Amino acid sequence: MKKRILACALAVTLGCLANTSMAVDLTPEEQLGKAMYMDVEFSFNQTQSCQSCHDEATGFADPENAADPYNSFVSTGADGVQKGGRNAPTAAYAGYSPARYKTKRTGEYFGGLFWDSRADGSLLGDPLAEQAQGPPLNPVEMNMPDVAAIVEVIEGNYAEEFKIVYDFDSFDQEDEAYNLFARAIAAYERSPEVLKFNSRFDRRSLTPVEEYGQGLFKMHCSSCHFMGRSRGDGPLFTSFGYANIGIPENPLVTGDEHDLGLGAVVGEKAQEGKFKIPTLRNVEKTAPYGHNGYFPTLRDVVNFKNARDSMGLTPDVAENVTNAIGNLGMTEDQVDAVVQFLLTLTDQTDTVAPQTAAQGD
Repeated sequence: MKKRILACALAVTLGCLANTSMAVDLTPEEQLGKAMYMDVEFSFNQTQSCQSCHDEATGFADPENAADPYNSFVSTGADGVQKGGRNAPTAAYAGYSPARYKTKRTGEYFGGLFWDSRADGSLLGDPLAEQAQGPPLNPVEMNMPDVAAIVEVIEGNYAEEFKIVYDFDSFDQEDEAYNLFARAIAAYERSPEVLKFNSRFDRRSLTPVEEYGQGLFKMHCSSCHFMGRSRGDGPLFTSFGYANIGIPENPLVTGDEHDLGLGAVVGEKAQEGKFKIPTLRNVEKTAPYGHNGYFPTLRDVVNFKNARDSMGLTPDVAENVTNAIGNLGMTEDQVDAVVQFLLTLTDQTDTVAPQTAAQGD
């Protein structure tokens, strides 16, 4: 098999790659993860990579959906026909989510990854790495037949890099090789190429209307989309929790009827219909919105959270719908101001770090 390792000469080692200007901010492990993140050979017919559904140009969400959010809600699989059951969320900033845990005081869950938290961190101690192991083996997504087939690609394309980065060359230990594959991808997804923290919000460069929208956001939205700085280099705009906000069924998504989300994973009625509260960083680029892509535009979802209770919509799962939203009382102009603020959370294409990350309340 031909070697695939970023954009240096094919024969160079990762040590050389670490010193190139194109990868100056990436460690050898992050560069290895990036190469595998972009490698289509991890899909059964060599047509799809992690990047196919999580592209930097669209905030590390699905570019096909972002291009047509009124008609494309979930990702197309490697066969070019089958569709996933949920909207692909952004992969950026996901690595800050802790392993899933349940609070004793409220009985609510936090942490884990995927919309339903099935990557809970219990296997590898890292939900992000566990999430990376899902798509290659998913029969609708990348459809690789088994771990052995994935490890065959790793050994054929990345044996030298695994030796350099992990001092690993025992590819007959398939599970361990696959675990390292996942850890490398997670390392890239935590790299400064993905976690930029350099939006206009981070640079403190807001217009008066955007500042007004920020104030409204703090008042109405920050209880779930936290603006504190307990993790990361700035606010992540998520509590890492789960909520049923009353999103209706999307009849154009196969299998969306009565999607129980977290409840189906943890087996608790009180969690049915709840889905991961997403980060809002790069939210401008990640349309459509919601676990089933029900909302095509950012204004649609903000308006839903503002006026849900008067819209006459039927939640897909009627139990456990939160009352923290739905009757916020914002005017049309105020909704627009919140949207304008959310547009300031888009990472810039340069790699310059912010001078000082903006403080949240």
